[in-house]
Amino acid sequence: MRIAYAMNSGYRWRVNFEAYAHTAVNLVNAPLTDMADMVAMFGPESWEAKEATERDLHSLRRARKRLREVFEHGSAGRDADAVAELNTLLVSFPVQPRISGHDTADWHMHVTGRGASVSAEYVAGGVWGLAVWLCEFGSARFGVCADERCGNVYLDTSSNNCRRFCSERCATRSHVAAHRARKKALAMVDA
Repeated sequence: MRIAYAMNSGYRWRVNFEAYAHTAVNLVNAPLTDMADMVAMFGPESWEAKEATERDLHSLRRARKRLREVFEHGSAGRDADAVAELNTLLVSFPVQPRISGHDTADWHMHVTGRGASVSAEYVAGGVWGLAVWLCEFGSARFGVCADERCGNVYLDTSSNNCRRFCSERCATRSHVAAHRARKKALAMVDA
C-alpha cells in the first residue's frame, strides 16, 4: 500500500493518515463474500488484486470483524475499549515501514516489510491510520451509520463532529422515513 501524501507548510511531504484510516473504513464496509468482492475493494488493476489469495480473503474477514468493533466502541463513546482493540490489532498487524520505488522519481513508503501478505499490508495500513486518527481526534470521530438499514462505518471529518450517517443517501433516506412517520402519526391523531 502506498502512503498518500500532500504538500504542507512546514513540511515538504506529509503522510495522509486519513487516507490510511479510510482503508479501514473500506475494509469494514466491503462485503468480502468471495474473491471478486476482495478484488473490487482493492481495484482490479491494483497490485493487491493481482497478488491476493484465498488466505488473504479469510484474513481480511477476521480483521474486518475486529475493526468493526473499534468503530462500534467509538460510536458508543468507549474510548478505552477502542484503544485496547487498536493496540491489539497493532500487535497483530505491525507497521514496519520501508521505502520502495521503481525509479528515483517514484519513491514512496510501504507500511510493512517485504514478504508480508496482501492482507497483512492492507490491514496494517488501516490499523495504523485509525490509531493515528484516534490519537488526533478521539474515537468519537469513528461512527456507525445511524440509518438502521445500513450498518456501514465512517470517519467523521466534519468540522463540528456532527456526522451521524455514512453517506448523504443514508441521511436523506433516514430523514424522509422520519418525516413520513411524523406525518402519518399526525394524520392518525387528527382522524
